[in-house]
Amino acid sequence: WAELFKIHTRSHRVIDHIIPPRDGKQKAPPTEGETELWLTLDATILQWIYATISHDLLHTILEPDTTAMEAWNRLRDIFQDNKHSRVVTLEYDFTHTAMKAFSSVSAYCQHLKSLSDQLKNVGFPVDNSRLVLQLVSSLTEPYKGVATLIRQSDPLPQFYQARSMLVLEESGLKKAAQTSSSAMVARDSDESQDMSDHSSTRRTNNGGKRYSNRGN
Repeated sequence: WAELFKIHTRSHRVIDHIIPPRDGKQKAPPTEGETELWLTLDATILQWIYATISHDLLHTILEPDTTAMEAWNRLRDIFQDNKHSRVVTLEYDFTHTAMKAFSSVSAYCQHLKSLSDQLKNVGFPVDNSRLVLQLVSSLTEPYKGVATLIRQSDPLPQFYQARSMLVLEESGLKKAAQTSSSAMVARDSDESQDMSDHSSTRRTNNGGKRYSNRGN
C-alpha cells in the first residue's frame, strides 16, 4: 500500500506532502493564494489516505486538524511497531502456500509474488531463486514434470519465466482433459447407438419368426 501510495502522489507531484524534501523541511508557501492551494492539496491527499486504509487504522490515526504528513507518519509508526510480528506471519504464509488452495496457476503465482513483495517491504526481501523454488515445491501432482524441469535448470529461470511455463502447462492439461472428455462422449454415443441397433435387429428377427410360425 505504501509503495503504491507514494507512486500515486509522485505522479501528481505532491509527494512532498507526505515525505519531506531532502533537507527535512517543508517550505512554507510564500503567498496567501499559494497557502490556500497547499491546504487544499493537503486535504485531498489526506482524503486519499483515509479512503485507502482499513476502518481500524482510520479510527486509530484520525485526529482533528491533521495534515497528510502527520497521518502518513502515524501509519509508518504503526507498521514499524508491527514489523516483526508481520515478518513472522508473512514468512509462515510464504512457506506454507500451496497450489491446491487456488483455482488457477495465475492465482497461485500472484499470491506467492504478493507475499514476496510484502516481505521485501518489511525489510526481508526474497531473492529470485528462493521464490522460484518455493513456487515449484508446492505444485499439484499434474505439474510435477514441469516442476522438475524448472528445478533442474541452471541457472534457475526468473520468476515470470517459471510462471509462464506453468501457465503453458496448465493450458496443455486443460486441452488434454477436453479432448479426453470429447472422446469419452463420442465413445458413449457409439456404444449407445450400437445397443440401439442391436435391439432393433432383435425385434425385427423376433417379428419375422412370429409371422413364420403363423404361416405354419
